[in-house]
Amino acid sequence: MTRFRKMPGAAALLPVALLACTSAQAQVQARTADAFPARPLRMVVTFPPGGAVDIVGRILGQRLSEVLGQPVLVDNRPGGGQIIGTELVARAAADGYTLLLPSITHSINPALHAKLPYDTLRDFRAVSLVAASPQVLVATPSFPGRSVAEVIAQAKARPGQINYASSGNGSGGHLAMELFRSISRVSLVHVPYKGAGPAVVDLVGGQVQLMFTSPLAVASQVKAGKLVAIAIASAKRTDSWPDLPTVAESGVPGYEASLWYGLVAPAATPTAAITVLEQATFKAVRVPEVRDRFAQQGVDPIASTSGEFDAFLRREVDKWSTVVRASKIRLD
Repeated sequence: MTRFRKMPGAAALLPVALLACTSAQAQVQARTADAFPARPLRMVVTFPPGGAVDIVGRILGQRLSEVLGQPVLVDNRPGGGQIIGTELVARAAADGYTLLLPSITHSINPALHAKLPYDTLRDFRAVSLVAASPQVLVATPSFPGRSVAEVIAQAKARPGQINYASSGNGSGGHLAMELFRSISRVSLVHVPYKGAGPAVVDLVGGQVQLMFTSPLAVASQVKAGKLVAIAIASAKRTDSWPDLPTVAESGVPGYEASLWYGLVAPAATPTAAITVLEQATFKAVRVPEVRDRFAQQGVDPIASTSGEFDAFLRREVDKWSTVVRASKIRLD
C-alpha cells in the first residue's frame, strides 16, 4: 500500500519562505556593498560648464572619486529647465552608477509644469544634501531703501511701480521674490532675463530696482559700491556675509529661500549602494579643502542622511508649489 506523506500547509511554509527571502536579500545587499563601486560613476549636471551647479558638482566629484576609489565623471546635460538631464537619470539603470546633482529648480518644476516626464519624488531616491547657498537681496544704489523694512515701505507706497529682476521665469530668484512678496503683501513687477548676468547688468544700470540672486553673482558689484546688499535669504546669518541680516530677522518671519545642491539616484537603486554613496558624500564634504573651495563660491557645505534629504525635498516641493499657485506662475 502506497503511503503519502502529508505536506505542510502554506501557512507553515510562509515563515520559512520569508526567512529565506530576507536572508537572500541581505546577502545581495552585502555583496553589493562589498563590490560597489566597481567601475566609474556618472554625475549628471543639468547646467552647462562654468555655472554654480557645475562648479559644485566638479568639486564634489573630484573628492568622491578619491573616497570611492573610482572616477566620478561629470556629465553636463543642460536644457529644458533641467528637465532633459533629470529625465535621463530617472530612466537610467538603478545600479548606483548614474547620479543626478539637482538644485532648487528640481523642487520647483513640479509646480511650474503641467506634466513632467518623471515624478520628482517617486522616480528618485535621495542620497544626500550636499551644500546650500543663500540668496541675497540686492538693490540698485538709487533705490531709496537700505533695509527690508524700507523696501516693504517703498513697495506699499508705490504698488506696482517697483521692478525686480530674475534670471528667468521659474528661477530660484523669481520664486524667492514671489515668496517675499506673498509674505510681506507687497506688489512688485517681475522682469525676467535670460540668465543672472544680463539681469545684474541692468540692476547696476538702474533699469530695475531689486533682485534676489546668488552672492557670488553680485559680490564684486557690492564691494565696489555698484549695488547695495540689503539682506540674506538664509535661515541664519552666513560666515561669508556675517554683518548682513537675514530677511526673517528683518521683519519677514519664517522667510527662507536658499539655493541648494544634492545627490539623488534612480528610485530602485539598492539600499547598499545608497548607503555607500551617502557615507562617501559625508566624508567628501568634511574635507577642509572641499569646504574651503565651497566657501570661495559662497556655498555652505552640508552633509545629510538619505532620509533627511528625502524629507527636505518633500518640504521644498510643498513650499514652492504653494508659492507658484499663489503667484499664478505657469510655464506651459
